[in-house]
Amino acid sequence: MASLKDIRRKIGAVSKTKQITRAMNMVAASKLKAAQLRMENFRPYALRFMDVLTSLALRVDPETHPLLAVRDPKRIRVIIMTSDRGLCGGFNTNLIKAAERFVREKTGEGKEVQLIAVGRKGRDYFRKKVKLTKEWSDVFGKFDITLAVKISDEIIPPFMQAEYDELYVVYNEFRNIAVQRPAVVRLFPLPPIGKDEDTEPTARIDYIYEPSDEILLGKLLPMYVHVLIFRALLETYAGENGARMVAMDNATKNCEEVIQNLTLKMNKARQAAITAELMDIVGGTEALSKS
Repeated sequence: MASLKDIRRKIGAVSKTKQITRAMNMVAASKLKAAQLRMENFRPYALRFMDVLTSLALRVDPETHPLLAVRDPKRIRVIIMTSDRGLCGGFNTNLIKAAERFVREKTGEGKEVQLIAVGRKGRDYFRKKVKLTKEWSDVFGKFDITLAVKISDEIIPPFMQAEYDELYVVYNEFRNIAVQRPAVVRLFPLPPIGKDEDTEPTARIDYIYEPSDEILLGKLLPMYVHVLIFRALLETYAGENGARMVAMDNATKNCEEVIQNLTLKMNKARQAAITAELMDIVGGTEALSKS
Protein backbone atom coordinates (compact mmCIF):
# COMPACT_ATOMS: atom_id res chain seq x y z
CA MET A 1 0.00 0.00 0.00
CA ALA A 2 1.24 3.49 -0.85
CA SER A 3 2.35 5.73 1.99
CA LEU A 4 0.15 8.52 3.33
CA LYS A 5 2.55 11.10 1.93
CA ASP A 6 2.29 9.67 -1.60
CA ILE A 7 -1.50 9.49 -1.43
CA ARG A 8 -1.76 13.09 -0.19
CA ARG A 9 0.53 14.19 -3.04
CA LYS A 10 -1.69 12.43 -5.59
CA ILE A 11 -4.84 13.99 -4.12
CA GLY A 12 -3.24 17.42 -4.37
CA ALA A 13 -2.25 16.85 -8.01
CA VAL A 14 -5.70 15.59 -8.99
CA SER A 15 -7.33 18.53 -7.16
CA LYS A 16 -5.27 20.98 -9.22
CA THR A 17 -6.24 19.13 -12.40
CA LYS A 18 -9.88 19.36 -11.33
CA GLN A 19 -9.56 23.14 -10.96
CA ILE A 20 -8.12 23.39 -14.47
CA THR A 21 -10.80 21.22 -16.09
CA ARG A 22 -13.56 23.10 -14.27
CA ALA A 23 -12.13 26.43 -15.44
CA MET A 24 -11.86 25.15 -19.02
CA ASN A 25 -15.46 23.93 -18.81
CA MET A 26 -16.61 27.40 -17.79
CA VAL A 27 -14.58 29.07 -20.55
CA ALA A 28 -15.95 26.65 -23.15
CA ALA A 29 -19.50 27.28 -21.93
CA SER A 30 -18.99 31.03 -22.31
CA LYS A 31 -17.52 30.66 -25.81
CA LEU A 32 -20.27 28.24 -26.80
CA LYS A 33 -22.94 30.76 -25.83
CA ALA A 34 -21.27 33.42 -27.97
CA ALA A 35 -20.82 30.99 -30.89
CA GLN A 36 -24.46 29.91 -30.78
CA LEU A 37 -25.53 33.56 -30.73
CA ARG A 38 -23.47 34.22 -33.86
CA MET A 39 -25.07 31.23 -35.57
CA GLU A 40 -28.56 32.38 -34.65
CA ASN A 41 -27.85 35.90 -35.87
CA PHE A 42 -26.38 34.66 -39.15
CA ARG A 43 -29.11 32.14 -39.94
CA PRO A 44 -31.87 34.64 -40.93
CA TYR A 45 -29.45 36.40 -43.29
CA ALA A 46 -28.40 33.10 -44.86
CA LEU A 47 -32.00 31.97 -45.35
CA ARG A 48 -33.07 35.27 -46.90
CA PHE A 49 -30.00 35.25 -49.13
CA MET A 50 -30.91 31.75 -50.31
CA ASP A 51 -34.45 32.90 -51.08
CA VAL A 52 -33.16 35.70 -53.30
CA LEU A 53 -30.64 33.45 -55.05
CA THR A 54 -33.29 30.77 -55.54
CA SER A 55 -35.65 33.24 -57.16
CA LEU A 56 -32.91 34.35 -59.53
CA ALA A 57 -31.55 30.87 -60.32
CA LEU A 58 -34.99 29.65 -61.40
CA ARG A 59 -34.85 32.04 -64.35
CA VAL A 60 -31.25 31.56 -65.45
CA ASP A 61 -29.63 28.87 -67.58
CA PRO A 62 -27.17 26.88 -65.38
CA GLU A 63 -24.54 27.20 -68.12
CA THR A 64 -24.39 30.96 -67.68
CA HIS A 65 -21.82 30.76 -64.86
CA PRO A 66 -18.69 28.58 -64.45
CA LEU A 67 -19.52 27.73 -60.83
CA LEU A 68 -22.49 25.75 -62.11
CA ALA A 69 -20.39 23.82 -64.66
CA VAL A 70 -20.52 20.04 -64.30
CA ARG A 71 -17.42 18.13 -65.45
CA ASP A 72 -16.19 14.57 -65.19
CA PRO A 73 -14.93 14.49 -61.57
CA LYS A 74 -11.41 13.16 -62.09
CA ARG A 75 -9.73 15.67 -59.76
CA ILE A 76 -11.30 16.38 -56.38
CA ARG A 77 -10.36 18.74 -53.57
CA VAL A 78 -11.57 18.40 -50.00
CA ILE A 79 -11.66 21.12 -47.32
CA ILE A 80 -11.26 19.55 -43.88
CA MET A 81 -12.26 21.81 -40.97
CA THR A 82 -10.99 20.99 -37.50
CA SER A 83 -10.22 22.95 -34.36
CA ASP A 84 -6.93 24.65 -33.56
CA ARG A 85 -6.75 23.20 -30.05
CA GLY A 86 -7.36 19.84 -28.48
CA LEU A 87 -8.97 18.73 -25.21
CA CYS A 88 -12.36 18.44 -26.89
CA GLY A 89 -12.94 14.70 -26.77
CA GLY A 90 -13.32 12.89 -30.09
CA PHE A 91 -14.34 16.05 -31.97
CA ASN A 92 -11.26 16.29 -34.22
CA THR A 93 -10.82 12.53 -34.46
CA ASN A 94 -14.34 12.10 -35.85
CA LEU A 95 -13.80 14.84 -38.44
CA ILE A 96 -10.46 13.39 -39.51
CA LYS A 97 -11.91 9.87 -39.78
CA ALA A 98 -14.81 11.18 -41.90
CA ALA A 99 -12.33 12.90 -44.23
CA GLU A 100 -10.15 9.79 -44.46
CA ARG A 101 -13.13 7.59 -45.32
CA PHE A 102 -14.18 9.99 -48.04
CA VAL A 103 -10.65 10.19 -49.47
CA ARG A 104 -10.29 6.41 -49.50
CA GLU A 105 -13.62 6.08 -51.26
CA LYS A 106 -12.69 8.56 -53.99
CA THR A 107 -9.14 7.29 -54.48
CA GLY A 108 -10.55 3.76 -54.69
CA GLU A 109 -12.56 4.99 -57.67
CA GLY A 110 -9.33 6.09 -59.36
CA LYS A 111 -9.77 9.81 -58.71
CA GLU A 112 -7.08 12.26 -57.68
CA VAL A 113 -7.82 13.85 -54.29
CA GLN A 114 -6.10 16.88 -52.77
CA LEU A 115 -6.74 18.32 -49.31
CA ILE A 116 -7.20 21.85 -47.97
CA ALA A 117 -6.87 22.12 -44.19
CA VAL A 118 -8.64 24.70 -42.04
CA GLY A 119 -7.61 24.29 -38.40
CA ARG A 120 -4.31 23.26 -36.85
CA LYS A 121 -5.33 19.74 -35.77
CA GLY A 122 -6.34 18.66 -39.26
CA ARG A 123 -3.31 20.36 -40.76
CA ASP A 124 -0.88 18.62 -38.40
CA TYR A 125 -2.47 15.22 -39.04
CA PHE A 126 -2.75 15.30 -42.83
CA ARG A 127 0.52 17.15 -43.41
CA LYS A 128 2.34 13.98 -42.39
CA LYS A 129 0.38 11.92 -44.92
CA VAL A 130 -0.31 14.05 -48.00
CA LYS A 131 0.70 17.35 -49.51
CA LEU A 132 -1.82 20.04 -48.64
CA THR A 133 -2.91 22.39 -51.41
CA LYS A 134 -3.63 25.17 -48.92
CA GLU A 135 -3.79 25.47 -45.16
CA TRP A 136 -5.13 27.85 -42.54
CA SER A 137 -4.30 27.43 -38.85
CA ASP A 138 -4.90 29.35 -35.62
CA VAL A 139 -7.96 31.00 -37.15
CA PHE A 140 -10.78 29.96 -34.81
CA GLY A 141 -9.73 32.15 -31.90
CA LYS A 142 -11.28 35.17 -33.58
CA PHE A 143 -12.71 35.12 -37.08
CA ASP A 144 -15.40 36.77 -39.20
CA ILE A 145 -16.71 36.66 -42.75
CA THR A 146 -13.34 37.84 -44.09
CA LEU A 147 -11.92 34.38 -43.37
CA ALA A 148 -14.64 32.82 -45.53
CA VAL A 149 -13.82 35.34 -48.27
CA LYS A 150 -10.11 34.45 -48.11
CA ILE A 151 -10.87 30.75 -48.38
CA SER A 152 -13.28 31.39 -51.26
CA ASP A 153 -10.67 33.45 -53.12
CA GLU A 154 -8.35 30.43 -53.00
CA ILE A 155 -10.88 27.85 -54.21
CA ILE A 156 -13.11 29.68 -56.73
CA PRO A 157 -10.54 30.70 -59.42
CA PRO A 158 -8.94 27.21 -59.69
CA PHE A 159 -12.37 25.64 -60.19
CA MET A 160 -13.35 28.20 -62.82
CA GLN A 161 -10.03 27.49 -64.58
CA ALA A 162 -10.77 23.73 -64.49
CA GLU A 163 -7.79 22.90 -62.26
CA TYR A 164 -10.11 20.54 -60.39
CA ASP A 165 -13.62 19.25 -61.00
CA GLU A 166 -15.30 18.91 -57.61
CA LEU A 167 -14.89 20.42 -54.17
CA TYR A 168 -16.21 19.00 -50.91
CA VAL A 169 -16.11 20.40 -47.40
CA VAL A 170 -15.92 18.24 -44.27
CA TYR A 171 -17.13 20.14 -41.24
CA ASN A 172 -19.00 19.65 -38.00
CA GLU A 173 -22.78 19.83 -38.14
CA PHE A 174 -23.81 21.37 -34.83
CA ARG A 175 -27.00 19.89 -33.42
CA ASN A 176 -26.66 20.53 -29.69
CA ILE A 177 -24.03 20.43 -26.97
CA ALA A 178 -24.00 16.63 -26.78
CA VAL A 179 -24.39 15.85 -30.51
CA GLN A 180 -21.60 16.71 -32.95
CA ARG A 181 -21.81 15.07 -36.37
CA PRO A 182 -19.24 15.29 -39.19
CA ALA A 183 -20.85 16.31 -42.47
CA VAL A 184 -19.50 15.96 -46.02
CA VAL A 185 -21.08 18.47 -48.41
CA ARG A 186 -20.34 19.11 -52.07
CA LEU A 187 -19.52 22.75 -52.67
CA PHE A 188 -18.48 22.73 -56.33
CA PRO A 189 -20.07 22.39 -58.77
CA LEU A 190 -22.92 24.20 -57.10
CA PRO A 191 -26.19 22.27 -57.20
CA PRO A 192 -29.09 23.64 -59.25
CA ILE A 193 -30.06 26.16 -56.60
CA GLY A 194 -33.75 26.65 -56.26
CA LYS A 195 -34.69 23.96 -58.77
CA ASP A 196 -38.27 22.96 -58.05
CA GLU A 197 -39.72 20.47 -60.51
CA ASP A 198 -43.17 20.74 -58.95
CA THR A 199 -43.39 24.44 -59.71
CA GLU A 200 -45.11 25.31 -62.96
CA PRO A 201 -43.07 27.77 -65.06
CA THR A 202 -46.21 29.77 -65.78
CA ALA A 203 -46.85 30.11 -62.05
CA ARG A 204 -43.47 31.73 -61.40
CA ILE A 205 -43.53 35.47 -61.06
CA ASP A 206 -40.99 37.14 -63.30
CA TYR A 207 -39.11 40.31 -62.40
CA ILE A 208 -37.19 42.95 -64.26
CA TYR A 209 -33.57 43.12 -63.06
CA GLU A 210 -31.18 46.00 -63.31
CA PRO A 211 -28.50 45.00 -64.20
CA SER A 212 -29.31 41.73 -65.96
CA ASP A 213 -29.96 38.53 -64.03
CA GLU A 214 -26.76 36.99 -65.47
CA ILE A 215 -24.68 39.82 -64.00
CA LEU A 216 -26.47 39.48 -60.68
CA LEU A 217 -25.84 35.73 -60.67
CA GLY A 218 -22.15 36.38 -61.31
CA LYS A 219 -22.08 38.54 -58.18
CA LEU A 220 -24.33 36.43 -55.98
CA LEU A 221 -22.84 32.99 -56.62
CA PRO A 222 -19.46 33.88 -55.07
CA MET A 223 -21.36 35.42 -52.16
CA TYR A 224 -23.27 32.15 -51.89
CA VAL A 225 -19.93 30.34 -51.50
CA HIS A 226 -18.93 32.84 -48.80
CA VAL A 227 -22.16 32.11 -46.93
CA LEU A 228 -21.72 28.33 -47.12
CA ILE A 229 -18.13 28.44 -45.90
CA PHE A 230 -18.86 30.92 -43.13
CA ARG A 231 -21.74 28.77 -41.95
CA ALA A 232 -19.43 25.72 -41.86
CA LEU A 233 -16.88 27.73 -39.87
CA LEU A 234 -19.51 28.86 -37.37
CA GLU A 235 -20.90 25.36 -36.90
CA THR A 236 -17.43 23.85 -36.51
CA TYR A 237 -16.44 26.48 -33.95
CA ALA A 238 -19.65 26.01 -31.97
CA GLY A 239 -19.21 22.25 -32.10
CA GLU A 240 -15.63 22.53 -30.86
CA ASN A 241 -16.69 24.48 -27.78
CA GLY A 242 -19.65 22.20 -27.17
CA ALA A 243 -17.42 19.13 -27.36
CA ARG A 244 -14.80 20.75 -25.11
CA MET A 245 -17.48 21.70 -22.59
CA VAL A 246 -18.70 18.09 -22.40
CA ALA A 247 -15.15 16.69 -22.31
CA MET A 248 -14.06 19.00 -19.50
CA ASP A 249 -17.24 18.26 -17.56
CA ASN A 250 -16.52 14.54 -17.82
CA ALA A 251 -12.89 15.14 -16.85
CA THR A 252 -14.00 17.09 -13.77
CA LYS A 253 -16.31 14.26 -12.74
CA ASN A 254 -13.48 11.75 -13.24
CA CYS A 255 -11.22 13.87 -11.05
CA GLU A 256 -13.85 13.89 -8.32
CA GLU A 257 -14.12 10.11 -8.54
CA VAL A 258 -10.34 9.69 -8.37
CA ILE A 259 -10.18 12.01 -5.35
CA GLN A 260 -12.86 9.96 -3.60
CA ASN A 261 -10.98 6.71 -4.26
CA LEU A 262 -7.68 8.21 -3.12
CA THR A 263 -9.34 9.62 0.00
CA LEU A 264 -10.69 6.16 0.78
CA LYS A 265 -7.21 4.69 0.35
CA MET A 266 -5.74 7.43 2.54
CA ASN A 267 -8.24 6.69 5.28
CA LYS A 268 -7.47 2.97 5.08
CA ALA A 269 -3.75 3.67 5.21
CA ARG A 270 -4.24 5.97 8.20
CA GLN A 271 -6.32 3.36 10.01
CA ALA A 272 -3.69 0.73 9.27
CA ALA A 273 -0.97 3.01 10.66
CA ILE A 274 -3.01 3.73 13.80
CA THR A 275 -3.73 0.03 14.25
CA ALA A 276 -0.05 -0.78 13.89
CA GLU A 277 0.87 1.85 16.49
CA LEU A 278 -1.76 0.55 18.92
CA MET A 279 -0.50 -2.99 18.49
CA ASP A 280 3.03 -1.81 19.21
CA ILE A 281 1.83 -0.07 22.37
CA VAL A 282 -0.14 -3.11 23.51
CA GLY A 283 2.77 -5.38 22.74
CA GLY A 284 5.16 -3.15 24.67
CA THR A 285 2.77 -2.98 27.63
CA GLU A 286 2.44 -6.75 27.74
CA ALA A 287 6.19 -7.17 27.53
CA LEU A 288 6.69 -4.79 30.47
CA SER A 289 4.01 -6.53 32.55
CA LYS A 290 5.60 -9.93 32.03
CA SER A 291 8.98 -8.63 32.99
